[in-house]
Amino acid sequence: MEKSRMPTYGGQAVIEGVMMRGRQAVAIALRAPNQQIVIHTEPLSPIYRSQWMKIPFLRGVISLWDALSLGMRALTLSANTQSGEDEKLEGASLYLTLGVSLAIAIGIFFLAPALFGQLSERFLHLNAWQGNLLEGLLRLALLVGYIFAVGRIPDIARVFAYHGAEHKTINAFEAGAELTPQVVAHFPLEHPRCGTSFLLTLVVLSVLIFSLLGPLDLHVRLITRLLMIPVLAGVAYEYIRWTANHLDHFWVRWMIAPNLALQRLTTREPSLDMLEVAIAAFCTMREKEQEIVV
Repeated sequence: MEKSRMPTYGGQAVIEGVMMRGRQAVAIALRAPNQQIVIHTEPLSPIYRSQWMKIPFLRGVISLWDALSLGMRALTLSANTQSGEDEKLEGASLYLTLGVSLAIAIGIFFLAPALFGQLSERFLHLNAWQGNLLEGLLRLALLVGYIFAVGRIPDIARVFAYHGAEHKTINAFEAGAELTPQVVAHFPLEHPRCGTSFLLTLVVLSVLIFSLLGPLDLHVRLITRLLMIPVLAGVAYEYIRWTANHLDHFWVRWMIAPNLALQRLTTREPSLDMLEVAIAAFCTMREKEQEIVV
């Protein structure tokens, strides 16, 4: 298969499992408490195949929102599988949970650093450029520190291992290798289209773009941070998409080196049984996509 025609598959690690997403369908494979692999499949939203997804920058915002809602449902399904419950997260409850989660994340990673930057300009007598830079560095430190801290929690470390299994499986497929746990285990943990890369790119872009805004009153500063999030998401999405399609250039590989380095915090070496789950999710997703196309 030519690289230019290679499907761009993605995924997400969940509790004791992996979600694999194509263009037509999604499959979630989970290791149940009885050690059997349970698989859930569903067609993807038509938005992925709409004309909206052909519009640069806008498609990044759409993809991010839909990926967040899909990921939240996948996490709920994986938690239910482990607990034996049948609680569903959809409709109003899904969007409420997603909205609250986003509000907390925006408050911690965007508004709090902006407030800190404003206070630093006032009390440390920094100029606007220095204050914006300090704000951005704090945002970056919060992101890396949070990932490092949660990765030390045993249950999250297992999720990170499934994250590694997801990456290895997609890397193996894109290399044309046989999808067996023993073969897939030899492939890299990092992948250029990872969500971790997206987050780091977004934060670095925020440092550059916010620094250009110059001195602002506090309320204007906070409003601009909120309004610029969709813009940053759209630019970050296009950057990740472009670099992933130009990895044959050495300077592109150099550009994404920090993104791949950060992924070492969000991935762990998976066991063979974890790889088996990731492969099951991937192969099921591929089969489901072919059924939908037919």
